[in-house]
Amino acid sequence: MDRKIRLFTALLFLVVLATACTGIAASPTATPQPTATSMDSMSEMGSDRSTNDFAPLVGGFYEGGEVLFIHTEASDPDVAQMLTEMMAGPLVVLVPQLAEAPESLLANVYVFTNGLEGGGPFGFQPDIFDAVPGDEGYRPLRAVNLVEWRDGVEARELRSISELKAVEATGDVTISQPGIVVNMPILVWPDGSR
Repeated sequence: MDRKIRLFTALLFLVVLATACTGIAASPTATPQPTATSMDSMSEMGSDRSTNDFAPLVGGFYEGGEVLFIHTEASDPDVAQMLTEMMAGPLVVLVPQLAEAPESLLANVYVFTNGLEGGGPFGFQPDIFDAVPGDEGYRPLRAVNLVEWRDGVEARELRSISELKAVEATGDVTISQPGIVVNMPILVWPDGSR
């Protein structure tokens, strides 16, 4: 009889062990994902400010299409001040060390200093970008390239690097690089967004 009890106990132990190992008693739990409702509730955390209070979206061009981006930091104090004023207040932070960023960390932005009036930082046409997220050359840090229309030339809106380079080849514009770097992450671009 003692042997039967030991055998029964051993079998019971094996059944419990097998059940535990198969995972019958436990079911996996899904990781919660943020929803529009849960993200909306973040505004209930004591702030009545919108994202535009912190970093208003600015328009520009890439390959003929429109992009939306923000300015967050600049390497030059005058540029940081100008961009802060352009965006009606949210501070563009001065970070002089950005000017020391290696070229491999930079993409280009082309900023017009004259020509057609528009939404650019100098009051002329919007900036032109050379890369957007998904492009191999995309970097949020931008080396500023200043574009100036030659006197006597009728300025027109340019919306791509290829259009800009074609006009530069005719001598109608000059492009200079003052060594200024601005952090300008792109949030919306043709066929994409964050």
